[in-house]
Amino acid sequence: MDNISRRKFLKISATTISAAATLGAVGKITADVNKISGNTTKGLRKIPTFCDICFWKCGVIAYVKDGKLWKLEGNPLDPLSRGRLCPRGTGGVGSHYDPDRLKSPLIRKNNRGKEEWVAVTWDEAFDYIAQKMQDIKSKYGAESIAMFSHGIGGNFLKHTLKAFGTNNFAAPSFAQCRGPRDVGFKLTFGEDVSSPERTDIKNSKCLVLIGYHLGENMHNSQVQEFSEAIKKGASIIVVDPRFSIAASKAKYYLPIKPGTDLALILAWMNVIVNENLYDREYIEKYGFGFEQFKAEISNYTPEWAYPETGIEPDLIRNTAYEMAKYKPATLVHPGRHVTWYGDDTQRSRAIALLNALLGSWGRKGGFYTPVSMDLPDYPYPSYPKPTKPKVDNPDLKYPFAIETVTNGIREATISGNPYPVKGWFVYATNLIHALPNEDETIRAIQNLDLLVVIDVIPSEIAGWADVVLPESIYLERYDDLNVEWFREPFISLRQPVVDSPNDQKPNWWIAKKLAEKLELSEFYPWENIEDYLEYRLSAGGYDFEELKKTGIIKGSPQPIYFETGVPIEFPTPSGKIEFYSLQLAKAGFDPVPKYKKPEEGPPGYFRLLYGRAPVHSFSRTQTNRILMDMYNENEVWINKFIADRLGLKSGDYVKLKNQDGVVSNKIKVKATERIRPDCVYIVHGFGHNSKMLKFAYKKGASDSQLIKRYVIDPLMGGTGMNVNFVTIEMEV
Repeated sequence: MDNISRRKFLKISATTISAAATLGAVGKITADVNKISGNTTKGLRKIPTFCDICFWKCGVIAYVKDGKLWKLEGNPLDPLSRGRLCPRGTGGVGSHYDPDRLKSPLIRKNNRGKEEWVAVTWDEAFDYIAQKMQDIKSKYGAESIAMFSHGIGGNFLKHTLKAFGTNNFAAPSFAQCRGPRDVGFKLTFGEDVSSPERTDIKNSKCLVLIGYHLGENMHNSQVQEFSEAIKKGASIIVVDPRFSIAASKAKYYLPIKPGTDLALILAWMNVIVNENLYDREYIEKYGFGFEQFKAEISNYTPEWAYPETGIEPDLIRNTAYEMAKYKPATLVHPGRHVTWYGDDTQRSRAIALLNALLGSWGRKGGFYTPVSMDLPDYPYPSYPKPTKPKVDNPDLKYPFAIETVTNGIREATISGNPYPVKGWFVYATNLIHALPNEDETIRAIQNLDLLVVIDVIPSEIAGWADVVLPESIYLERYDDLNVEWFREPFISLRQPVVDSPNDQKPNWWIAKKLAEKLELSEFYPWENIEDYLEYRLSAGGYDFEELKKTGIIKGSPQPIYFETGVPIEFPTPSGKIEFYSLQLAKAGFDPVPKYKKPEEGPPGYFRLLYGRAPVHSFSRTQTNRILMDMYNENEVWINKFIADRLGLKSGDYVKLKNQDGVVSNKIKVKATERIRPDCVYIVHGFGHNSKMLKFAYKKGASDSQLIKRYVIDPLMGGTGMNVNFVTIEMEV
């Protein structure tokens, strides 16, 4: 124990020394920043705002010392952060001081992808964009412009484009991340699981994580609740081909064969139903089609599942008993990034059905009902009515898509069907890394007459743009109000705490100025965003000046469980929990999920799995010096037996080659017993090939580059991406 403690102390000490060196470098940059901005305010100021490093939107207190951004802490009033920030949030200081930031508007000089630019004024950039937009509108219609965005910062740009007449807006978070989960739960309960998820982790007595890397996928309040649940003695069950951080906290760890998760879930349900371990009263009151469901799963025994999953029947039964023991306070977590194998909606629906058997929906320790505050919208003029339907899902090809499908827009841009897409606006998302098969994304881009990228760093997608617009980071701008759906109602404010260091501008200003160039000024009757914010807050009976001081306005507590007064409603066609889905059957799909064996890879290849690191967010943070100081390149996890057989050890460099011959950058080996021998694992977001990202260029390997193949979920259009395989090539 003493040796372990000492190792931890030495590691922490080394990190502290390194962090001090980084902050010293930051201090040097700060002097230049303040010289540029003219900010000479003396003393220490504490300014509340909320984070944008990921989508969780945690409340922040920014410390500004003598006009310089000093540090960030969690806002104790904020229900999401509860006074604490994750490593990414704390490291947000590095986003402000990032020397790789975009500094001025750029217009492409030569062919797309050459990363050759001419710096221009904002007025010149807006003139160029507005003219191109008007040309597209006159030739093809306003609907031939689409927007891809991530986060609340895209709201005003969407407003401008809606005023222009388009209706094509998409976020990769649906078709490349959470969409199958939301659709699967909606088909079952009539509602999705929201974002942040309505999971009552802190009150769970049994928590089941299926391929969900809680703690590595650093969603702040969930990680805090996970810690609370462990402290209270909750039983943790983790299903994962890799022994994750969460698995280290588990009572039961199930090292499942990749691609067979649905087989395990069906076997669990078989045990719980056949041995009468389900919540009978709950299902008799609120269930629909239970007998048909029971018949459909009758053959999925633990013995059947064993050769599929590699999980022994006794372990399947024991974990099913463990879940049933703690019902209804057993939570089978729905996950977040669930686009794996193409049957993802049905797998997510199976997770919803397992929760239904345990009676956890609407119950303490399971899924609560989120609440929100009422806040009026701004009274804008009505948008023009589009003359064409959305382009992404012609003839309802994906009948249960409840949001716009990003890859559907890309497909239409390539094919011109159902009509041509000639303009893309891309806000705060790196489509080259977010969408599978980057060659298809580039093919689509080559068909465009206009590609505008609005971002804070010169990501790969910016390298293909016609115009790049540099946005102020979240610590330098106001955004729209965050009226969150959560376990307690609140409104939070993002406000500037420091000036932008160069000619960066906030998204609301960009959207407003572009609207003026497009002769759409009537859609921006307010002069400044503070006027807009004050109007909305005043209309709701709230004080804008007070919100600027606190960062948070909380509403009155409301019931969040069925047993405390939430109306028991299931907005499905039957008005009940749908164990057997007539709407799926009518559309030609399985009314109860059925297992389909996953495709195997070529001999000698390993299934490529990927995930997150707690100090990085997607591919957005690899230029942040503070965060890269903690984790500056990813590794490939290889089973130690395989590594030994190949003559590899941890720290060696290799390259990964996928089934289509694509070869990655070099990447470090992590030889470990913590992963199955039939797969490898890397952290997403590394291996940048944009030369403008000087610090992150070619550090580590890109999983996105290797994800050449994907399987479309037929229900909602999501892209299953865990269907790629790689072999190991020695780095000479």
